[in-house]
Amino acid sequence: MALYTLWISLLVLLFAALFESKVYQKISSKTTNPTKPALRHLSDHLLTNYTKGVRPVRNWRKATNVAIDFMVYAILSVDEKNQVLTTYIWYRQHWIDEFLQWNPKDFDNITQMSVPTDAIWVPDILINEFVDVGKSPDIPYVYIHHDGEVRNLKPVQVVTACSLDIYNFPFDVQNCSLTFTSWLHNIRDINISLLRSPEEVKHDKSVFMNQGEWELLHVLPQFREFSVGDSDFYAEMKFFVVIRRRPLFYAVSLLLPSIFLMVMDIVGFYLPPDSGERVSFKITLLLGYSVFLIIVSDTLPATAIGTPLIGVYFVVCMALLVISLTETILIVRLVHKQDLQPHVPEWVKHWVLERATILLCVRDRSTFCPIRTQSSDISGNTENNDSTAKLNHYSCGNVRDCEGAESSAANRTPEENSLVVENILQEILAIRQFLEKRDEFRDIAREWLQVGYVLDVLLFRAYLVAVLAYSITLGTLWSIWQYA
Repeated sequence: MALYTLWISLLVLLFAALFESKVYQKISSKTTNPTKPALRHLSDHLLTNYTKGVRPVRNWRKATNVAIDFMVYAILSVDEKNQVLTTYIWYRQHWIDEFLQWNPKDFDNITQMSVPTDAIWVPDILINEFVDVGKSPDIPYVYIHHDGEVRNLKPVQVVTACSLDIYNFPFDVQNCSLTFTSWLHNIRDINISLLRSPEEVKHDKSVFMNQGEWELLHVLPQFREFSVGDSDFYAEMKFFVVIRRRPLFYAVSLLLPSIFLMVMDIVGFYLPPDSGERVSFKITLLLGYSVFLIIVSDTLPATAIGTPLIGVYFVVCMALLVISLTETILIVRLVHKQDLQPHVPEWVKHWVLERATILLCVRDRSTFCPIRTQSSDISGNTENNDSTAKLNHYSCGNVRDCEGAESSAANRTPEENSLVVENILQEILAIRQFLEKRDEFRDIAREWLQVGYVLDVLLFRAYLVAVLAYSITLGTLWSIWQYA
């Protein structure tokens, strides 16, 4: 019994000595490092035995939820030819790391701290549409909270592929998507959620640089699960970035000059069709429009799959100018060189000078050729004067000449007098034939001139209707696209 009591006493003394040694070690450790910072002490506490290669969950059946969010800061470039969109975004992602939790009371009430990104586990969330590495600044730290929440905030220059539709240029609206998903982990390991509500994300333009060519309309988030073949399901969060081009610059530099040239072409129809100035004026407009298209060709977006509507507009305007020039050449051909043309056919008179004038609400056909009629009258008076002068060649210049002619005629024989009279009659017949031929040519010229004027008015109104209908159609389409 005494031996047993002795053994009990020795064991108690041994445990007391061990306890005192432990307390002494803690006190000595505190006294030897009295100035160690709390942040450093917390960092050592968290990262000493941390393994960054393993997903930070204590129960492997529990999925790590990563909440993501981003805000568009600027639209840097839109490359229509290569179908590439370059944006600058502020990206955020939050997740819970169960191995980075602590009690703030044990570490001088520290609730959050920054640690190197390379020292902890980071989810492998990427953007599927990435086509190039942007010039993004390197942010080497992340924030961790005492409850284990990790906040990774960084700006990213995103160069992504986007299906750009340039048919409505310069009134186009583009819809490009940014798809965030884990490249390796399925939905049982990493799930993705939205950090803010969809309405807040949609209308958030607080940091967007709104002074460039493109205007941010909204950002639409969408979550979905997908599978590749028969493999596991994956989670993805897709953001649709909807942007609209500001068309003022292109309207001033592309549309207005083209509209001005087309207006001048319409005004050119008011030049007289029987003058050669109209043809030279329209040729000058056509050359000017060709030079204009060469200048603006570098401004239009180019793709291999389609042509913008404004390119079709320029081609149609060029075709209208060519049609206008062709019509002018036809009319000038009708009103010139009439002496070489036959009489106007009866069917042309019926359809052009009668039916067309009624259709065009023109009752007085003489109003089509007042200048030519006046000039014809002047030329007729001149020719009559010439004819009178020719006839006066056979008349007496004065009384003595007449008396001399009478005395010479009295001295002639009857055969000589009959020969002189026959010559006079032949000359008068030639003059009559000449005047009749001249009047016939004058009537032919007047008829073709009337036909030319009626056709000029008819083709001008048809051309004007075509231009107005084309302009109204394009203006309506562009207005709908602009304010849709």
